[in-house]
Amino acid sequence: MGKYNFDEIIERHDTYSYKWDLMPSYDVLPLWVADMDFKAAPAIFKEVNRLAQNGVYGYGCIPENFYKAIVDFHKRHYGQEVHKDWIIPTPAVVPALTAVLQALTQPGDEVIVQTPAYNCFFSCLSNSGVVTVENPICYQDGEFKLDFEDLEVKAKSPKAKVLLFCNPQNPTGRLWSKEELLKVLKICKKHNLIVISDEVHCDIKPNTAVFTAFSTLDKSFNDKVITLRSPSKTFNIAGLKAAYIICQNEEYRYKIDRQVNINEICDLSPFGVAATVAAYTECDDWMYELNDYIQDNYHYLVEFFKTNFKDFKVAKLESTYLAWVDCSSVNLTSKEITQKLLKNGKVYLNDGNMYHSPKEGFVRINLGCPRALLNEALVRFKECFSN
Repeated sequence: MGKYNFDEIIERHDTYSYKWDLMPSYDVLPLWVADMDFKAAPAIFKEVNRLAQNGVYGYGCIPENFYKAIVDFHKRHYGQEVHKDWIIPTPAVVPALTAVLQALTQPGDEVIVQTPAYNCFFSCLSNSGVVTVENPICYQDGEFKLDFEDLEVKAKSPKAKVLLFCNPQNPTGRLWSKEELLKVLKICKKHNLIVISDEVHCDIKPNTAVFTAFSTLDKSFNDKVITLRSPSKTFNIAGLKAAYIICQNEEYRYKIDRQVNINEICDLSPFGVAATVAAYTECDDWMYELNDYIQDNYHYLVEFFKTNFKDFKVAKLESTYLAWVDCSSVNLTSKEITQKLLKNGKVYLNDGNMYHSPKEGFVRINLGCPRALLNEALVRFKECFSN
């Protein structure tokens, strides 16, 4: 028994919850958007409540301890050297990505992205006027691997400007190895690509696993690397609005900072600032217990499918709390699978098409919930598809 109670069921209906309050009916179980159903770590809860009890909710500022918390957290966990001057605060990763793209590309430039990919990538790319070039991830026998030959071909294009890289990868759950990252780096160096590394899920992994930040691979290339991070996924505080861009290149940083201000995404909520400081300075033990709980949920899911649907393949969950499941053996499209599950089972999942999955029949299942909720969803899944 751990120190923290991740089994606690928290009523989230009528809390202005994107995950719960947008469901078509009250009895639907949502295991979709990357939002966990766990109460925030006590240190975060305490600090946010301290501000709430003050009763005045005006504009916020960003103090020195915000930057120090980020610098120390990156150094402590990943050996990353981050200087305060490299950090550009923003409310969230998605608008930050759009600002970076708009600052460093021109309309018509090509941006390479591995697919399946986080669905908001595509709207960011479209809104920035760039051309999306897909580098499909190879899928064979339940495993996902980068297609380096195809990446090389796409990177050779004279219009190729940026690699938008998701590390760890959402939705496949891959935690890219250092060897894989070095191959990516070699291609990017050869073709002079800027790398935007979305590392928002990097803290969520088995506690024995090693995450390699892109900026730790080759310091001589770091002028071409922009990192996107936030405590929002790890500590379930997305609603408090706090994220940041890390950019070592002074010229790029000036352009990105200008675009952040043009887009008016430079102000953080005081609650987001307070939560970030608490998360990054006082909540390591909570994060470690969370990771163990997520892995236990993953193994529970694997056993469920092994017992009830042997032809369904659950991708190895090396990182994130998002399981990527191949249900193609039922001979339905991804959309048909999720629609059937919603209509007949009252369970809401994401279908693979929204991530531009190269193959039909995939769904994404959010494991960031108490075991009892996961179990109920799987019981409904079984009833819906056992025939």
